[in-house]
Amino acid sequence: MRQGKLLRIGGFISGGVLIAFGIAVVALGIWGISFTRDHLKEEGIVFGPASDPAVAEHAEQWAGEQVETGRQALAFANVMREHTLESTNGMTYSQMGRFQSAENPDDPAGTNDEAAAAKDENGQPVANAARDIWVTETALTTALNMGFMSEMLSVFSIVVGVALLLTGIGFVILALAVFRSEQPAVASAAPVPGTG
Repeated sequence: MRQGKLLRIGGFISGGVLIAFGIAVVALGIWGISFTRDHLKEEGIVFGPASDPAVAEHAEQWAGEQVETGRQALAFANVMREHTLESTNGMTYSQMGRFQSAENPDDPAGTNDEAAAAKDENGQPVANAARDIWVTETALTTALNMGFMSEMLSVFSIVVGVALLLTGIGFVILALAVFRSEQPAVASAAPVPGTG
């Protein structure tokens, strides 16, 4: 009987701890979604019109709207990547030279050869401006992608919190149903066969 009481108390404590953790994790998940969305709104990022091919491909349903959610942030990051690829003739950062080419200054490919690079008034090689666009694009899209990831992690947190809540409630129910204090069995006075 003492062991049953200890098991019941253990079930209540375990269930209570899991319920408390579940509530805390759900609350943190809700806060995470709110935090992400509030900070995205503060930036005032707005999708371009649906006539923009990049917007039409990645975010047609949000054309002209402000970026407010993680999914919208991810879509805007994809739009930015398309725009950057257009600006650099489809070349990425790693495919372009560090310097502007002296022979063809408008070519985003540039050059890594300092001797073939365009020079400034001090005789120093001029940086490839088309390549520098990728530095800005990468920084901004990384921040937008982090907004999406933050929101998805918050959703995952809520799912885990609900699972903890249900597990905690299950422990409490189990402790009530299985480990309740047992009453001592009362012997029934059944007649003994063969007695008068």
